[in-house]
Amino acid sequence: MIPRKRIVVGLSGGVDSSVAAWLLKQQGHEVLGVFMKNWEDDDTEEYCSSRQDLIDAASVADVIGIELEAVNFAAEYRERVFAHFLEEYQAGRTPNPDVLCNSEIKFHAFLDHALKLGAEALATGHYARVEHNAAAVLRKAKDTGKDQSYFLHRLSQRQLMPALFPLGDITKKEVRAIAQREGIPTWQKKDSTGICFIGERPFRDFLARYLPRTPGPMCTPDGKQVGEHLGLAYYTLGQRQGLGIGGVREGQGTPWFVAQKQMKNNTLIVVQGHDHPLLYRKTVQAQSLHWIGGQPPVSDKIYHAKLRYRMPDAECRIAFSDGGQTLTASFAEPQWTPTPGQYLVLYDGDICLGGGIIAHK
Repeated sequence: MIPRKRIVVGLSGGVDSSVAAWLLKQQGHEVLGVFMKNWEDDDTEEYCSSRQDLIDAASVADVIGIELEAVNFAAEYRERVFAHFLEEYQAGRTPNPDVLCNSEIKFHAFLDHALKLGAEALATGHYARVEHNAAAVLRKAKDTGKDQSYFLHRLSQRQLMPALFPLGDITKKEVRAIAQREGIPTWQKKDSTGICFIGERPFRDFLARYLPRTPGPMCTPDGKQVGEHLGLAYYTLGQRQGLGIGGVREGQGTPWFVAQKQMKNNTLIVVQGHDHPLLYRKTVQAQSLHWIGGQPPVSDKIYHAKLRYRMPDAECRIAFSDGGQTLTASFAEPQWTPTPGQYLVLYDGDICLGGGIIAHK
């Protein structure tokens, strides 16, 4: 018999959090749904779905039979997540705001709110598993194709000990099947993609509202100019679309990719071909390190690292420098476009150890 708990569930209006709440209610827990509003700068129906999401969350709460509260963390989000997002893009890096949203909003501001409501646990619809022993251990989800431990790797013991991930042991297909069977109204709702506050709008249009356009030359590695960029902030390493230089040089039809950003002279370096050597690295450095268990992993064994959420794990060995402040991962195979500002997340089997921010130039 599972002890009955008072559990706050982050109800986003999507199918995953809906089923997470249903599962906990079925287990006999006292469940309270909370809908978070994190963005309101341009909360229009054209790009922002928060109004419809709240309506969907209310419908789900009604079907499941739980209370729903709406809270506004827009000020905290702007200060703790969005300000960092802009700073990183202005510096030529490519941040991942979903990671910061988890560590600073969902499992910080929201967790504090849940505890004030008397919650013994905070649950979300993330695909991950957490074991609560003497210390919390974060593991990959059963559905490895949907696993979201990458986005949770910066959580601390204080944040993980009260965390519950009810979907960790089931697949996305099973989640939708449960939702359909139980008449949960979000069972067919499309999964959200991309950065939450940008929605479906063109990324450059959004960024241009906050950062000035600073055009400059777009050059090959040997210095030949093949175009002009709109501003280094608008591009990321490995980017192929939106360069506007197709077929400029010999080898027409061979796609161009962003290989480097030269901040000092405002130059974007582009190369032709997915397999160009400048797009690959065998060693990757990371800083701003965070380890879930509180201690860094030992260096004398083989780990696996993920450099982007959608990229497969890659075998590597690790070494520390700068008094443990810098991690260098040496990969068995060259990795495609490790990107400054993104996260290197380290795994020991299915255990997520933590990671850091990719720092190479």
